[in-house]
Amino acid sequence: MSTPLSPQAVAEAVRDAMFREDHASKGLGMDILAVGPGSATIRMTVRQDMLNGFAICHGGLITTLADSAFAFACNAYNELTVASGITIDIVAPARQGDVLTAVAHEVSLAGRTGVYDVNVRNQRDELVAVFRGKSYRIKGKPVVPGLTAGAAQE
Repeated sequence: MSTPLSPQAVAEAVRDAMFREDHASKGLGMDILAVGPGSATIRMTVRQDMLNGFAICHGGLITTLADSAFAFACNAYNELTVASGITIDIVAPARQGDVLTAVAHEVSLAGRTGVYDVNVRNQRDELVAVFRGKSYRIKGKPVVPGLTAGAAQE
């Protein structure tokens, strides 16, 4: 029998498994900077092919960055979790060359539902978007089968 992993090690194993098959995030050039139980930080550089007709980053792509951070944060416990709803407020434009960083953190986790907030900032630490995601855990479905979490190890 294998030794249970720390919650941080579980989050990292889930990140690796998810990212391996995450063609959308990889295709948009996203890099996962950090992941932990209920948290994730992801970065994306705005490319020319991400610009809309006003030469600003398409809002859907800013939303996708925030949604990816949300997904990695809420799945970090190795329980398959999907979005049940999202809202986003885009408060400033992002332009070609901007480096956007989405930081997701858990606000609430109760039973099979959770609430996560994600702030998206540019390289000047200016707020670009505020995202809130609601999650729903699929009962009995691990992201990585056979992975077990133990107590937090310091």
